[in-house]
Amino acid sequence: MVSERSLEVLRVIVEDYVASREPVGSKGIVDRHSFGVSAATIRNDMAQLEEEDLISAPHTSSGRIPTDKGYRLFVDQLVERRPLSAAQKQAIEAFLGQSVDLDDVLVRTVRLLSQITNQVAIVQYPSFARATVRHVEIVALSDHRLLTVLITDTGRVEQRVVEVRGPVEQELLEAIKTRVNASLVGLGVEEATSTLDSLVDSSPQVDKELMARITSALADQFGEYRHDKLIMAGAANLARTEDDFSGSIYPVLEALEQQVVLLRLFSEMDTDANGVSASIGRENASFGLGETSIITSNYRSSAGELARLGVLGPTRMDYSNNLAAVRAVARYLSRQIGEN
Repeated sequence: MVSERSLEVLRVIVEDYVASREPVGSKGIVDRHSFGVSAATIRNDMAQLEEEDLISAPHTSSGRIPTDKGYRLFVDQLVERRPLSAAQKQAIEAFLGQSVDLDDVLVRTVRLLSQITNQVAIVQYPSFARATVRHVEIVALSDHRLLTVLITDTGRVEQRVVEVRGPVEQELLEAIKTRVNASLVGLGVEEATSTLDSLVDSSPQVDKELMARITSALADQFGEYRHDKLIMAGAANLARTEDDFSGSIYPVLEALEQQVVLLRLFSEMDTDANGVSASIGRENASFGLGETSIITSNYRSSAGELARLGVLGPTRMDYSNNLAAVRAVARYLSRQIGEN
């Protein structure tokens, strides 16, 4: 059983090691913190923590560093959940408030979260299985190119360029757009996809090829709504913390490229009472991320779908700041998407 003072010693070891990246010794703890006991007493507490595999000695150093188990205990019981500063909150509101659509707000979100935490930031697109078609726009870009724009009730916008054989008269383009919207608006993604073939079949023979090209582009656009995907920013932050990894950071970078792996990891993380979750070190080994920690929180799309955002970095990270940042940005993102 670890004593209350030993838990406090663990807390300061984690915080000091995160701040300095230097192993923490008993003398340093006595000098920097007000425990009111001798260095020998602190050494006894550290010995107790080491017996519980909460701290360990790197190489021959006299200091100690947290283990994965120590970080887990710190996050679960000891971390001080500091709120973001007023300046940080204002910056989040101002930056996300400039977004023009869903894609833009998610790109802004990962950039912002990466800057606040100095970690790799990851945002999962919401699942749009229940999205319905709001409008389809078809625009002539040139004599041989059209642009199809798909807008759904989720606020998401998908665009595709369609190659055509020659100039399309504006009157014909308007007629096709009218037929497409009459058939698709109000339908869910799945139902709209299955309706595309009938649009081609019901078209006049002279228009079939053009309609087929347009519906093929729309089919690709609908396909984007049926697949989960991630966007991320801040991979360069891993290079800045390369010394925190025992070997090369390349395996971590390779794992980050495997979106299916990250999505599966996200799906297996349960949020706590504060709406956040953390997966630490060896808990991520099966995903090729055994030397990293991931902190995530849920956000809600305008259609009510839940998705995740979070940060990934070395186990030596500022958990207090990162937990607060992930939670706060998730809340602001839910609010921003809901307002749009």
